[in-house]
Amino acid sequence: MKLHWSPRSPFVRKVMLFAHEAGLVDRLELRRTVVAMTKPNPDLLPDNPLNKIPTLILDDGAPLYDSVVICEYLDGLHGGPKLFPEEQKAYFTAMRRCALGDGLLDLLILWRNERERKNPDPDYLSAFEAKFEASLATLENEADALTAAPFGIGHIAIGCALSYTDFRFPDLQWRPSHPKTAAWLADFSRRPSAVATEPRDG
Repeated sequence: MKLHWSPRSPFVRKVMLFAHEAGLVDRLELRRTVVAMTKPNPDLLPDNPLNKIPTLILDDGAPLYDSVVICEYLDGLHGGPKLFPEEQKAYFTAMRRCALGDGLLDLLILWRNERERKNPDPDYLSAFEAKFEASLATLENEADALTAAPFGIGHIAIGCALSYTDFRFPDLQWRPSHPKTAAWLADFSRRPSAVATEPRDG
């Protein structure tokens, strides 16, 4: 399988971290792919008309895109503990947490783009900050339950979002007011899969 990949994409990291947890990294051929909002990549468009990564190309040539779709596909390829719960209530709890993590990533990317504009809109910046604070408050309230739950897709999405916060927003200093979430992220960051996929420029 081939994976359109970039070391800076938090959604690519999510898939790679999942692949490490599932023991499938050796089955992925990484294809370095550059994407930009204003310049669609002609090498990616035939595989993903939305010009987004990650995009996975299966052995039969069929593409899969969206990190959640790719991760759920990979979960069917390994014989270890499933990272998508099979029981219905646990599944939807995990998927809600995954949606929170992915939504936080979307928010952070838009926030960063706005902050880097020549004349950022203060209303947008205030809205991004309010949503970020609300997301962190939710995570702080759920930190104990997240710690107690079997590791899976929700943990991966939230861990990638919080790590991306540190990577791109080192000035936010969110830990003092969210100590349970900070402790949870510290444990997450020590997992071999997290160490192997730590965000980096390049």
